Amino acid sequence: MEKRYPIPPFTAETALEKIQLTQDAYNTHSHSEGCDRYAVDSDWRNHSEVIDERNQLACFLTGKWKKESNYIVKKEHWAYTENIIAVCFEYEYQDAQGKWYRAYGNENWEFDMDGLMIKRFASINDLEIKDIKEIQ
Repeated sequence: MEKRYPIPPFTAETALEKIQLTQDAYNTHSHSEGCDRYAVDSDWRNHSEVIDERNQLACFLTGKWKKESNYIVKKEHWAYTENIIAVCFEYEYQDAQGKWYRAYGNENWEFDMDGLMIKRFASINDLEIKDIKEIQ
């Protein structure tokens, strides 16, 4: 059985560690780093896309990072319980036409007892950055 530490029940310290590890994995732009944090049959929602297994997630993340170049995310602790973590996040990216966007929102994560994410629901807003000074 695979485990992804830290595992529930979370403390303030282990919730922050889990957030940082997840942020670091996403910033590698490697779908294997991102996907290994999820249970094989996890439920995942991103914008209007619903994903219900790890294999679909790998395809989704590969496509996401192709469409959103120069992607860097920052996740911040919002709240936690025994096996749930809520974060707020923001990231900037550039589309294929060279336009810059800032995305921000909230994510709710639920974990199984092996530390794998079984549910991830995100509410995301994307705004075009019209002045390069806005991203500095």
